[in-house]
Parts: sequence; C-alpha cells; structure tokens
Amino acid sequence: MAPRLCSISAAARLWLGALGPRAGDVAAAARFYSKDNEGSWFRSLFVHKVDPRKDAHSTLLSKKETSNLYKIQFHNVKPECLDAYNSLTEAVLPKLHLDEDYPCSLVGNWNTWYGEQDQAVHLWRFSGGYPALMDCMNKLKNNKEYLEFRKERSQMLLSRRNQLLLEFSFWNEPQPRVGPNIYELRTYKLKPGTMIEWGNNWARAIKYRQENQEAVGGFFSQIGELYIVHHLWAYKDLQSREETRNAAWRKRGWDENVYYTVPLVRHMESRIMIPLKISPLQ
Repeated sequence: MAPRLCSISAAARLWLGALGPRAGDVAAAARFYSKDNEGSWFRSLFVHKVDPRKDAHSTLLSKKETSNLYKIQFHNVKPECLDAYNSLTEAVLPKLHLDEDYPCSLVGNWNTWYGEQDQAVHLWRFSGGYPALMDCMNKLKNNKEYLEFRKERSQMLLSRRNQLLLEFSFWNEPQPRVGPNIYELRTYKLKPGTMIEWGNNWARAIKYRQENQEAVGGFFSQIGELYIVHHLWAYKDLQSREETRNAAWRKRGWDENVYYTVPLVRHMESRIMIPLKISPLQ
C-alpha cells in the first residue's frame, strides 16, 4: 500500500532525532495541534487568557452603597433659539427638581462654551435606579405643564440624544458647588472589553486629581452608546485648568495612568461648559 502523504520518511525521522528532543517535540506538536484549535499549543504562546468573571462590569465598578442612576442629555439648539431655550429650561426644570413626588434631581445644567456650539447639557440623578426612572417617566406623561414644555422646546432643537449612566465607585458623588466655575466634560469612547482595565487604573490615579477639588464625577454608560466614559471636572477658569493639569504630570504615578489607559481609547472629546442659572453645580 502506498505511504500516506502526511507521513514523515525514515530519513526525516533520523534527521529530527539528531536535532535532539526539543526539536522533535516541536515537530510532534506541529502534527498534533491544529491552528484552528482554540486550546492549541501555538495559540497559547500569543493569546492572553482572561480569567472568567461572574459579574458584569457595571456591578464591579459602580457604587454599592447607592442605587443612583444618572441620565445625561445633549440638546443641539438652533443658534437663534439658544436664549429662548435657556429661559424656557430655567422656568420649568427647577419645578421637577424641587417636587418631592418626582424621584429625580438636577445635578448640573450647562451650555457648551468650547466644543460643540449652541449645545445644552443636562445631568439628572434618579434616586432608586431604574424603578425611580420609570416612576418619573410615568408621572411626566400626565404632567400637562411638562408636556407643553416639551412641545415648545421641540421647535427650538436641531437634535437631541441621551445616555443612562452609572457612577464609578472610586469617584466623588457630584454635590452642589458655589461658583463661579467652568466645567470640563471629558468623554472617552473605549474599546469594547476594556472598561474593567480602565476602572482599575483610574481607581489608583484619581488621587492625583483631588488636591484642588477639581474632580466632580465619573460615569460610564449603560444604555445609549456603550463603552462611553464621562469625567466631569470643575475649574475657576481656563488658566486654573491649565495649571491643575500640569501639576498632575509632576506627581509620580500620573504618567503611568496615562500610559496604560491611552491604548484603551478609540476616541476622546473635551467640552468646556458654562453653568445655567438653575444648575446646582455653579
């Protein structure tokens, strides 16, 4: 019977044996393992094996002692309507904030100064998580004043979008601030699967950005565009921002955080924002 094409000749076996057991082992491994086999010896040389996790990153990274859910809204306003939009917003939203029957509160309200122009940004907190959000939504369906507000507001907008967020456990919880301040919203779009690594690095690094109380809040998206991180910072002015950020680079360890987190980012954006009159963060 003709020899099989995949067999190794006697001469070849002698040659492999002359090279010693290591070369023979490699040749045997090459015959035994397929490159399509996920557990192959070759793949194990190059593929980093991640330990399986039993919890979602939202459970591992969010605060356990609270059940707060956040909603961030981005409203792109017609340029000629921005003043009217701000006036309408300032007349209606505080009523929801102060009404104890609604389990929601304003965290901050801003206009974008540098970044996307003619834009309003609103950050809400729902105390009680998703049930609080649904309770609030159901009540607003029967709130005639709010429905009129939305109808009038719709005439002033070019587009709008929102996201539901959780707060990182190692960040400050946003608290009302006395102004005047400017605020920077730094938004990072991460590579899918890197949120845990991002959180681990920032849990160590946030201490380098606390001396001037500039850290306001850190959030990651749950619904809407995913793998989005928002860091909210407060500064007295742009010069203070520059000095504070430069000071961080003089602290040992901050450069390591940047080194390890930059490769996780696909896109990043910075907005400088001015608080509206009604914003608890002034």
